[in-house]
Order: sequence, then C-alpha cells, then structure tokens
Amino acid sequence: MRELSLNVLDVAQNSVAADAKNIEIEALLDTAKKTLLLGIYDDGKGMTPEQVTAVRDPFYTTRTTRKVGLGVPLFKMAAEMTGGTLEIESAVGVGTKVKALFHTDHVDFVPLGDMANTIVTLAAMNESIRFLYRYRVDDREFVFDTQQIKEILGDVPMNDPSIMNWMTAYIKENSQAITEVQ
Repeated sequence: MRELSLNVLDVAQNSVAADAKNIEIEALLDTAKKTLLLGIYDDGKGMTPEQVTAVRDPFYTTRTTRKVGLGVPLFKMAAEMTGGTLEIESAVGVGTKVKALFHTDHVDFVPLGDMANTIVTLAAMNESIRFLYRYRVDDREFVFDTQQIKEILGDVPMNDPSIMNWMTAYIKENSQAITEVQ
C-alpha cells in the first residue's frame, strides 16, 4: 500500500468484523530511535493460536466472499521491509493486539499517510464502536476519543458531513502541532 494509514484502516476493519466495542489505534514516533510503532488493539472475538499463525498467510481468510486475506500479510511485509516486525497477540473472547514496528530511516519506509481521514472514516461508519486514537511524537501526545466527541455532539450523528470535516481538521491540526518541534 502507498501509505500505512491504509494498512491501519484494513486491520481496524478486521476489529470491526470481530464485533469489537472498543478499538484503540496508536501511532508512536520516536525520532531518536527513528522508529514508528503502529498498534491496533480491540476487545473483539479474538483468535485461537492457530488463527494467529494463519492470519499472516495471504491465502487465509475467514470471509466467504473471497479466498485471500491480504491485510495482515501486507502490513507485515511493510514493517519487515524496513527491518521492523509485526506481532499479534490474541485470545478468544478477549480481543486482539496487532503491533507493527517500522524503521523510519529505511529506504523502504512508507509514509504514515492520512491518519485523520482513516480515523474519521472508521468512526463515521461505525458509530456504535468507541475509537481511541493516540498519536505521539517523542514526549508530545494527542489523543482523539470518539466517546468524548459523542458526548459533545449529543444527537448529532458523527457521519454528518460537517462533523466529519470538523473531526478531520481537528485531528490534522493537533497532529501537526505535536509533530512540529517547538
């Protein structure tokens, strides 16, 4: 994929399909170590140890509409191409944690991309799920929590175009603010 935010979107959709009620997405950039940790954590159905092993195989999928599942294998490949790793922890009935570590100074590092639109798309299309997005650059952090947004909005749906535009701008503005060195 051309940007990592698309991998995040794909893996988070797996969390949605696993009936997660809470999905946490984090992007943790360490400029000194030149690493980016992307994590997607959910409280969905979880997987057996056999499924955790199989999900890395592009020819494994639980979907009945197609015979391949490329999301996790492509995410794994993107991390490993930079000298990084992909880890999956899961337990049935508990949830799943997917962590990918990237070396940002590697020639094969793909840009993080448009995380704001990724988060807003997930939130607007899945209003019953709480999404928590954490973006950290060294010791500066921004957190976006759809539960707080829902409390502010009341009966206004998050998929209202003006709300989606506001959320996107809010995430971009705050992410940019912590990315810039003060």
